[in-house]
Amino acid sequence: MPEDRRKADTEWMKLSGLGIELAAAVGGLTLAGWWWDRHFGTEPWGFWIGLSIGMVGGMYNLIRQGLAAGRNATTKRNTKRDDQP
Repeated sequence: MPEDRRKADTEWMKLSGLGIELAAAVGGLTLAGWWWDRHFGTEPWGFWIGLSIGMVGGMYNLIRQGLAAGRNATTKRNTKRDDQP
């Protein structure tokens, strides 16, 4: 397998996990907030705070990695175009 193909496959594998990372951030922090509520009797504030922090953090990560992948793809496309005579 050529090195360029292997590198492209690796980049796609990283991007394919973004949705799972978003769901894990939201779900994990929501569950942590729910646990906090049950443990300390602060219902529903821990749940809502955990959900909010999970959504903000997950979306931040999704957007950051998506923009980086877009910049990387644009740079590669322009480099290939410049290499052609």
